[in-house]
Amino acid sequence: MRQQRGLVGRYWHDAFIQMDDFTNEGVVASGSWPFQVNVLKAGGAPVGSVFPKEGITGWADTTMLHAESAHPNCAYMWMEHSLSPKVQGDVSAWFGTVPSVPAACTGNELLGEQGCATNGFDNFDKIRFWRTPVAKCEAGECVPYYRWVSDYVGVIGGR
Repeated sequence: MRQQRGLVGRYWHDAFIQMDDFTNEGVVASGSWPFQVNVLKAGGAPVGSVFPKEGITGWADTTMLHAESAHPNCAYMWMEHSLSPKVQGDVSAWFGTVPSVPAACTGNELLGEQGCATNGFDNFDKIRFWRTPVAKCEAGECVPYYRWVSDYVGVIGGR
């Protein structure tokens, strides 16, 4: 990343700042999320996206239930609702994600017939899920998370 830093104008931690840089600061290429691409396109920006042949990094957001939740039945009802094809399709349309429930890809008015393809459903095998760095691992370079964060902050700050 230290070598890459010379080629990168800014590392974004805010999706809206990245979109502003595309529309007002002359940025022409960057790694991004489908969310930014979809919002920029909706605003008339001439942007597109591609899945590189090398693959992409992704992550899966989760919902958790506290072991001592005061109202676990309500929490389970919320989880069940959030996994319905309608909700999954609507969220995928808004945020540009691949739904957890494949049935969401058909018949969702917001997502449309091509929404899942646009968001990467057909390229799922190219996604390598991000993993938190760990101090002990079986292969590769192992580093404690606190060190990874410290090094990353240093790189984006120019150290």
